[in-house]
Amino acid sequence: MDEMKPSAVDNLTKILSEKGSISVADYMALCLTAGGVGYYRNGNPIGASGDFVTAPEVSQIFGELIGVWVMIVWEGMGRPQNFILAELGPGRGTLMQDVMRATRAKPEFRQAAHIHLVETSTSLREAQGKTLRSVCRPEWHESFTALPEAPAIIVANEFFDALPTEQYVFHGDSWYKRVLMLDDNDRPVFTAGRLAVPPVEILPDHLPNEGDILEHCPAAVDLVSEIGSRGKRAPCALLITDYGYDNRDFGDTLQAVSAHNYVDPIQPPGTVDLSTHVNFAELRTSAREAGLTPTSVLPQNEFLMALGLEQRLRRLMTNADEEQRAALFLGARRLVDPFQMGSLFKAMAITSAHLPPPPPFSPESRAIQ
Repeated sequence: MDEMKPSAVDNLTKILSEKGSISVADYMALCLTAGGVGYYRNGNPIGASGDFVTAPEVSQIFGELIGVWVMIVWEGMGRPQNFILAELGPGRGTLMQDVMRATRAKPEFRQAAHIHLVETSTSLREAQGKTLRSVCRPEWHESFTALPEAPAIIVANEFFDALPTEQYVFHGDSWYKRVLMLDDNDRPVFTAGRLAVPPVEILPDHLPNEGDILEHCPAAVDLVSEIGSRGKRAPCALLITDYGYDNRDFGDTLQAVSAHNYVDPIQPPGTVDLSTHVNFAELRTSAREAGLTPTSVLPQNEFLMALGLEQRLRRLMTNADEEQRAALFLGARRLVDPFQMGSLFKAMAITSAHLPPPPPFSPESRAIQ
């Protein structure tokens, strides 16, 4: 994104007056990560008192099962004596805290693991440090490219949905870049910008209709490409858990959340959370092009149940009082209920080409409608 003038970043109308228009991806980047006003650079948006709640905040079982998964992957890598366990966008550190709790049963794993967190928010880094200070001493990085070279297991929960996404709108017989600009009344609106050609590999098989929108996430493609480069030098495995879809189709998934409610995505920069649904089909294609091996895509409920959610829930409830049992049950149900997080949220792994597909994934990808 072109650099915004410091005097203008807090005023969307002024930005659009100066620039004429900005793409949807540039708008997301401005709202979420721009210096001084970015949503993720200020405050603590996660939790009951914030704007949204992620799976690790819903139930400790989620992070504990991710801990089981990373230990399985470590075994499949040949138990490297020094490796990176990294999390992208680690929120308040809850997921990594639960991962480390689950891995206590394997001290050799914990001794070999070096914890690295990719986080741009100062306030969230402080929260992560407080959460994790009793279980590990993480190193922080501004970007994935700053991670040191080593075998790596990378966890990304609700990270890819926040990456800036380009949108294209079909009008007449052509595609146009979707942009944000001022209308005749100086109000910001989404509209068709200049003619543009979307990447051919993300186009669905069927023809578009007037007004159809196609989404493409260049930042996700670049990140997978970087992982592919690392995967040629040392074994790598990436676990993605996020809301999204695994079928190539048209649709506008840009959404904004504030205080646990959906709101208009056009807001003063930095005041609401913006995201799009993750296109797992695009990630799979990008992984193959980067020389990596993508796995099947599983609904979150299938993924967690296969890793032992039911057994873990029973064990936790054994020594819990009535109130704790109710909370444990409701949290676990929210993770797997198809009408809550169970179906919309998906899981997929991407690994170095020579590694076997980690359980519970299969090597063959399949579409989830």
